Amino acid sequence: MDFRYFNIEDFACSETGQNEIQWDFVSALDDLRGVCGFPFIITSGYRSPTHSAEIKKSRPGQHTMGIAADIKVTGGAQRYAIVSNAIKLGFKGIGVAKTFVHVDRRETEPMTWQYS
Repeated sequence: MDFRYFNIEDFACSETGQNEIQWDFVSALDDLRGVCGFPFIITSGYRSPTHSAEIKKSRPGQHTMGIAADIKVTGGAQRYAIVSNAIKLGFKGIGVAKTFVHVDRRETEPMTWQYS
């Protein structure tokens, strides 16, 4: 499958190189990037269950399911554009940090959070 803005390699686990990102998730992210109108740098996509950020968790996160990505941001306008458009496009998990926004397509009820 071809995407407008991404290559599957953009989502490989930074620690293991494994890549089980879901193509339908990347397609949705491709749509989000198109609506936002500025480039997305993916700082974290698929994470192996052995990734150091996942080992600390009590249960596997959305990254290990291949349905999450962290997008680098450079300011409030980018954060706002990603969050507001992600909600409109059906992303159900949205986490906001100073330097990135997490988006995912979880199957549970929608939620947002802020990283400290």
